[in-house]
Amino acid sequence: MLGLRHGCCPDPEPDASGRIGRHLIYGHEYKNATDAHGNHHSAGRERDVPWVAITPVVHAIRALERMVECGELLFAHAVHGAMAGPSTGSLRSPALRVRIEDFVTWANAEAARHRVPGEVIPPDPHGAVGTRRFRRTLAWHVARRPGGLVALAIQYGHLRTALVSEGYAARSRDGIHELIDIETVRAVADTVADLNDDLQSGGGLSGPAARRAIKATARAPRFEGTVINATTARRLLANDDAMLYDNPQALLLCHYKREQALCHRTGVRDSPRLDHCMPGCGNIVRTDHHATSLRDRADTLDRQATHVPQPISERLRDHADRLRGIADTHDRTRITLKDPTP
Repeated sequence: MLGLRHGCCPDPEPDASGRIGRHLIYGHEYKNATDAHGNHHSAGRERDVPWVAITPVVHAIRALERMVECGELLFAHAVHGAMAGPSTGSLRSPALRVRIEDFVTWANAEAARHRVPGEVIPPDPHGAVGTRRFRRTLAWHVARRPGGLVALAIQYGHLRTALVSEGYAARSRDGIHELIDIETVRAVADTVADLNDDLQSGGGLSGPAARRAIKATARAPRFEGTVINATTARRLLANDDAMLYDNPQALLLCHYKREQALCHRTGVRDSPRLDHCMPGCGNIVRTDHHATSLRDRADTLDRQATHVPQPISERLRDHADRLRGIADTHDRTRITLKDPTP
């Protein structure tokens, strides 16, 4: 983030159909940047995967761009430093820690002024709120949001969701990426634990990977009361049998097996591409809750179809019928813990 420069988030150009795409942030990486001869390249190199920027982030970048010259660092020390001086480059971590503390003070004052005590940021029992806690909080929230693992794929080029270059796996995984590994494992562990509880209560699964998923939930480790560190996270992430990925956008679970994946058509990868789930994939698992959600989504499409022109209305109703068909197939083919293993 500290390496971002003026112009890193250009306004997207319309495509051939006139649609405007998302804003993308083009950053640089420095730690492992080398030239053709293997020497460290101090100027860095552009990240293979840009970040997707939501509107508040674009607004923040535009505000910073008004403070610095074209091409300059957005967080240039010469502009944002506490004291004028000869320092060059971007702000350092200590300066960011001060700003995070100032933000906490401001946010808590606003919470008190508006009488919303639930919005107060509590003190950290381990010390001042610094950049590390900020990263931990960010990783936790991203991984735990609905579709959070898909967001990780888009935002961070995250290894486990495979929106990365081949060289990414060899790079050092520290900072935000190490924290995201940990939070990914925690989120997946929660998914597996919830699925196991659902099965124990009589819930059913369908899909090509349903039996595999049942076995995985029975063997999966439980993490209540334990600490997951980076080493544990990497070990679990390397175990395909333990990883069951939730994809609420596609209304399914993915019990990923490389040789059966349809999300990677150009090669075999060690993790799913959750934003490219394909119907008919051998890794799909659906629950009773997914079937209910499929029918709810179909009902929503039918309601939308009454307010749009006929061609669009027909497409919406066709889509709704397909969703109900998937839900009906689940009801016919679902298996439970009581069903004998073939």
